[in-house]
Amino acid sequence: MISSNDFRPGVSIVLEGSVWRVVEFLHVKPGKGAAFVRTKLKNVQNGNVVERTFRAAETVPQATLEKSVMQHTYKEGEDYVFMDMETYEESRLSAAQIGDRVKYLKEGMEANVVRWEDQVLEVELPNSVVLEVTQTDPGVKGDTATGGTKPAIVETGAQVMVPLFISVGERIKIDTRTDTYLGRE
Repeated sequence: MISSNDFRPGVSIVLEGSVWRVVEFLHVKPGKGAAFVRTKLKNVQNGNVVERTFRAAETVPQATLEKSVMQHTYKEGEDYVFMDMETYEESRLSAAQIGDRVKYLKEGMEANVVRWEDQVLEVELPNSVVLEVTQTDPGVKGDTATGGTKPAIVETGAQVMVPLFISVGERIKIDTRTDTYLGRE
């Protein structure tokens, strides 16, 4: 159990059978009446965001999340096979369990798999990945880094906007959180 006074961004709690992560909190002490904590909570399973008010010192169950480092070994049908780096056990995850970051998942890549009560909540990929450009319009002499951008398809199938001078075969660094081009590698 955790007290509402101990809420901080990133703390995970269990409400109504789901895991919620505290995004924002504000401890309010009105001049008259009891203190309370106003929070913004995000559901880890489906991404819904709600605002909820708790009385000061109200206790709620804290979610015990288990994070393990796993390596993506191969894709079989619609399932992605991951191997636990400590126990060498294999787990199969669907694209829905991995989320929208599946477009940057490459064989041999390590990821953090977050579980709650043997249920996969999320797969955390590294903040940036290096991938090879497989398809883009050809660059033209005189294209500069400060000019426009063009779409490029990388080896995993994801589409990223890149500067005009990037050509097929180059390895580029991509931010997986914002889907943006960070530079050449």
